[in-house]
Amino acid sequence: MFRTLGGMRTRPTLSWSPTEDLPPGTTDLGPVADALRSGGVLVLSGAGISTESGIPDYRGEGGSLSRHTPMTYQDFTASARARRRYWARSHLGWRTFGRARPNAGHRAVAAFERRGLLSGVITQNVDGLHQAAGSEGVVELHGSLDRVVCLSCGAFSPRRELARRLEQANEGFAPVAAGINPDGDADLTDEQVGDFRVVPCAVCGGILKPDVVFFGETVPPQRVEHCRSLVRRAASVLVLGSSLTVMSGLRFVRQAAETGTPVLIVNRDATRGDRHAVTRVALPLGAALTTVAGRLGVPVDDGVASGAG
Repeated sequence: MFRTLGGMRTRPTLSWSPTEDLPPGTTDLGPVADALRSGGVLVLSGAGISTESGIPDYRGEGGSLSRHTPMTYQDFTASARARRRYWARSHLGWRTFGRARPNAGHRAVAAFERRGLLSGVITQNVDGLHQAAGSEGVVELHGSLDRVVCLSCGAFSPRRELARRLEQANEGFAPVAAGINPDGDADLTDEQVGDFRVVPCAVCGGILKPDVVFFGETVPPQRVEHCRSLVRRAASVLVLGSSLTVMSGLRFVRQAAETGTPVLIVNRDATRGDRHAVTRVALPLGAALTTVAGRLGVPVDDGVASGAG
């Protein structure tokens, strides 16, 4: 029997289109610099911060949703065929995903944290690049691809251990993927997936799932409450590289706005949270955050020593 780790299941929201006139984005970084100078900034990051590391986002220009439908919790738990397809694609993607390195945006966030300008970092990403850049205490809202959980007994295990077992069970599996997605899923055809062998939980023989929140699955309530407490303590909320399409991230922007906490957004495209924000800066994240760091006299690592693993 499956254990629902995230509580209630919801229908996934895969796209969003503005239904109202939103103010255009700006190139003025002044309000972002002022907020960081004052301190107490809570960062909420999305897939857009990792695009400069070679990981595409979901909804921006060239985003993966234009060619790829993410796995949903409902499909994963209901179909052995869907799980075979997921693990084949994820196993191949993991090899590429693990080679991604933090970019200037991740390094700037870590630098702001070291200077004491941030009250916390919440990321919707599952790539671990904030931690690889040196950020500490990052709340992984949607989990992390480097852990695996059993849906029957709840046992956790390292992804590298599963990767080793899958390599042994699928010797010679090395198809060429058409692309990699923000969830670590590689683009493969059904023919390339073939008869890929999925391995069970080493503890109870149950079904293994990455410790991430799939589309259609709910973030664990205790994690949501922890994030809400971070929003309550924040002087301002800085959204970096997120369209805020899904409620899991948007709810914190709404919470901040309802209590008068300023929300600032750096994202090239319009977002679902724009009407709650005092500004949206429409600039590339790496360059924008590096510029802000320079204005504040905050040194940012050049990335030579940074790694994702």
